[in-house]
Amino acid sequence: MSGNHMISIVIAMVCIGVFRGSITAIATVPELGSARVVFQTNYGDIEFGFYHSVAPKTVEHIFKLVRLGGYNTNHFFRVDKGFVAQVADVGGGRTAPMNEVQRLEAEKTVVGEFSDVKHVRGILSMGRYSDPDSAQSSFSILLGDAPHLDGQYAIFGKVTKGDETLSKMEEVPTRKEGIFVMPTERITIFSTYYYDTETESCEDDRLELKRRILASAVEIEKQRMKCFP
Repeated sequence: MSGNHMISIVIAMVCIGVFRGSITAIATVPELGSARVVFQTNYGDIEFGFYHSVAPKTVEHIFKLVRLGGYNTNHFFRVDKGFVAQVADVGGGRTAPMNEVQRLEAEKTVVGEFSDVKHVRGILSMGRYSDPDSAQSSFSILLGDAPHLDGQYAIFGKVTKGDETLSKMEEVPTRKEGIFVMPTERITIFSTYYYDTETESCEDDRLELKRRILASAVEIEKQRMKCFP
């Protein structure tokens, strides 16, 4: 075998290896489902979609909590610039009291659905205790790459709109409490809504729905303040 022929074979093998590596890398980026959820906060809206194929049980649980209004009046208790913005557990993070249906769903735990999807900016990752199956309703939005979290926490979706809102949140003054970096002012999730990108395309209808939901959330908060001054 000539030297040139041997070099050609080596180059071909390297190219095949790179190509296969590329396929593997692409395969680890899951496809988003058509459902979208929007959190309306005092710093702007954050929209995200779900990775049903990666974490179906987690997606079902979080989406059900959204449909029940479980995250309304909740807040981001942690904002660590360049790392994570973490939503509080709805059981203790809301200002409005929960009804029985919301409470029962919020108390459920979800099995740890760990995957090879990477923790990069915009990824949604479940919070949990040391027990890998202890996730409930708290989750983090990644504000930067965090490879040390890969495979340790269940990734279930990503932000599709609202990176500018995340940037505004990162500028809020913070204080450190133990391992947590926490905002010095409340970052409230006033209300939430959801829609399907495959069946709902009218932006005017969406904007009207947002206005109605926000007005309803404001009224709920006013009533709460009257009852619990």
